[in-house]
Amino acid sequence: MSYSGKAGSRTVALYTVVFTLVMPFLLYKYLDHLPQIKSPSKRTKINKEEVPLKKRIAYMVDVCFSVYPYAKLLALLFATGFLIGFGGLALYAVSESDSSFAEALWLSWTFVADSGNHADRVGTGPRIVSVSITSGGMLIFAMMLGLVSDAISEKVDSLRKGKSEVIESNHILILGWSDKLGSLLKQLAIANKSIGGGVIVVLAEREKEEMEMDIAKLEFDLMGTSIICRSGSPLILADLKKVSVSKARAIIVLASDENADQSDARALRVVLSLTGVKEGLRGHVVVEMSDLDNEPLVKLVGGELIETVVAHDVIGRLMIQCALQPGLAQIWEDILGFENAEFYIKRWPQLDGLCFEDVLISFPDAIPCGIKVAAGGGKIILNPDDKYVLTDGDEVLVIAEDDDTYAPGPIPKLRCDLYPKVPDPPKYPEKILFCGWRRDIDDMIMVLEAFLAPGSELWMFNEVPEKEREKKLTDGGLEISRLENIKLVHREGNAVIRRHLESLPLETFDSILILADESLEDSIVHSDSRSLATLLLIRDIQSKRLPFKDTKSASFRLSAFSHSSWICEMQQASDRSIIISEILDSRTRNLVSVSRISDYVLSNELISMALASVAEDKQINRVLEELFAEEGNEMCIKPAEFYLFDQEELCFYDIMIRGRQRQEIVIGYRIANTERAIINPSRKSERRKWFLDDVFVVIS
Repeated sequence: MSYSGKAGSRTVALYTVVFTLVMPFLLYKYLDHLPQIKSPSKRTKINKEEVPLKKRIAYMVDVCFSVYPYAKLLALLFATGFLIGFGGLALYAVSESDSSFAEALWLSWTFVADSGNHADRVGTGPRIVSVSITSGGMLIFAMMLGLVSDAISEKVDSLRKGKSEVIESNHILILGWSDKLGSLLKQLAIANKSIGGGVIVVLAEREKEEMEMDIAKLEFDLMGTSIICRSGSPLILADLKKVSVSKARAIIVLASDENADQSDARALRVVLSLTGVKEGLRGHVVVEMSDLDNEPLVKLVGGELIETVVAHDVIGRLMIQCALQPGLAQIWEDILGFENAEFYIKRWPQLDGLCFEDVLISFPDAIPCGIKVAAGGGKIILNPDDKYVLTDGDEVLVIAEDDDTYAPGPIPKLRCDLYPKVPDPPKYPEKILFCGWRRDIDDMIMVLEAFLAPGSELWMFNEVPEKEREKKLTDGGLEISRLENIKLVHREGNAVIRRHLESLPLETFDSILILADESLEDSIVHSDSRSLATLLLIRDIQSKRLPFKDTKSASFRLSAFSHSSWICEMQQASDRSIIISEILDSRTRNLVSVSRISDYVLSNELISMALASVAEDKQINRVLEELFAEEGNEMCIKPAEFYLFDQEELCFYDIMIRGRQRQEIVIGYRIANTERAIINPSRKSERRKWFLDDVFVVIS
């Protein structure tokens, strides 16, 4: 009975195996007819557009594998279990030994796990079954290796493409990509040098590998700062969360390379995305704008967290200031950049109760420039009154090498000597030429109106028809009839055509500003090429007209180019009138600066410096806004005769005290026949001999 029972169970197992093998083929063949077989009484005309059941099942399986990430793994586990169970059942059915079903399952597992275990099988049936199980096991292990390989490839690809999450805090986040990024990263790296480096995360709609290659090409020392690139859109909240936007100490939104309106519209959308972060923002947001008219809308949307830097406006104002005061651009470059001295704001409780005139000479390694008044809601007062007394909560604005390199010391004892009281010279009318047309040219005219003396002339030379110019200026908010100091002179022509430029009296202008033309603002390379061609043509024309002006001896800076008469002639022409060139690409800027055929070149590098300064401390933006504006305090270069007699021996503290008699803060000087000014000089108590050819840098 025991034998017959085992034989009966093996027969049942055999029938079960055969049924299991045949059933899939039957189902596949007659699957589409199952609804008709199931309900034959409800015979209706089949809709030709009805999807067959086989396709519906295949679609459901496809959706399951696509939606559920672990569906493939679960299917593989199910297939493995089914193969072991089905193989064990088949082995039990064909086996002639007295082995149990449990032993057959174990043999089935060994055949699946090791393809060589079936070699000792005896008999036709067991061998066929064992070979089939082994083949199925090989297929399953191949599928498993494929899944593992795909998972590893997807992870590596995700890392390579910058899709992984950034787990950082207190980092600086840069949203977007532009030509300013290189100099911006350099400035931020220098700023973080004192703390051993920081972390900068860049999120842009570019491939991670491309971004890393472009950054590697910059070839500058990061000084311990780590740069992490991620590929994504700043307009998508999921991508913003991926770069830990809520934990960043500062967020910089770069302007895109589109035209000004499109760039500002995109910046507005990015700000809206940032305001939609549920976790909130820990740091402030610095937004680079392209058009001054779009600034209020971004501030309205972003609120107090938003600080804006209008690139076009800053460059325009700097061009005017540098045209009126040659050498000022280098000073701004030193103050905005982190290589030299820059602005810092800090609280010093030991200074409470002191007057500002005492605070001014209390820092051996810094120069106080203003006070952040606690009682005034944190308002920053530049160049305050000498009698202002610091109270509890007030902070001191200084120019220093770094935030940890200065501290107040004992007040030095200075002697009060007589000094020359020379009044400021009167302003004389000037003649200025604008080559090109900017979208904010109306704002530049208003700044010139505030700076120039009555009777000045502004010549505007560009390709915009004269009839359209007045309409454009009026639409920009300029009331031409209310201009009192400036007379507009219009000339139409192409600045890269020599005969058009020769029609202008180029030798008579005090300053010439070569503007990046509005028509080429979408292409930095074309804009710079045009500006460079205009610069060379103007200098060449001026050099040919040198007899019309009094000749001067060659200056010190000409000696390096004595081998080239053509460059030497153009440099001699630069002694007659000041040319300020707007060059957007820093690489082009270096070419023009080396040749020294332009007095100074203003480029996007200054904007990168301003963005980095405001990113490090949002309060600095208030300081820059006042210094760039046509009203309030400004940076100036003053002659030495205002503060001392020729060959007088004084320490720098003495000159600072004399500057206060003129309501000025002296922050540096430039010795005669030297190329660069020294801001925040060291050894301020050391006496030295000064000459009338020296100049001083002041805030007045």
